[in-house]
Amino acid sequence: MRSKNCASRYRIWSECMEIRPVNIGFGDIVFAGRIVAIVAPTSASAKRMVQDARDAGRLVDATYKRRTRAVIVTDSGHIVLSALQPETLANRVGGEKEDAE
Repeated sequence: MRSKNCASRYRIWSECMEIRPVNIGFGDIVFAGRIVAIVAPTSASAKRMVQDARDAGRLVDATYKRRTRAVIVTDSGHIVLSALQPETLANRVGGEKEDAE
């Protein structure tokens, strides 16, 4: 959780971000405070985001040659591909316990 002092305009944004690591599958980690959105890869806009990120060198493929089931958008503009379902990732970001992958 973010501290109450983060509302102060004198605090640096990186000090206020949530630095809790989230496992996105196969031991790969993304920090919860950096995640902007988790979307399914089936929509045309998600496919376009992935292709644009691939062309710009901002794509991180964490699927280990498995089917992409979630596209994670970060605040830095990077796109991370995960083999886990978006619901599973959302539960992990939200802090709920997940029984099985």
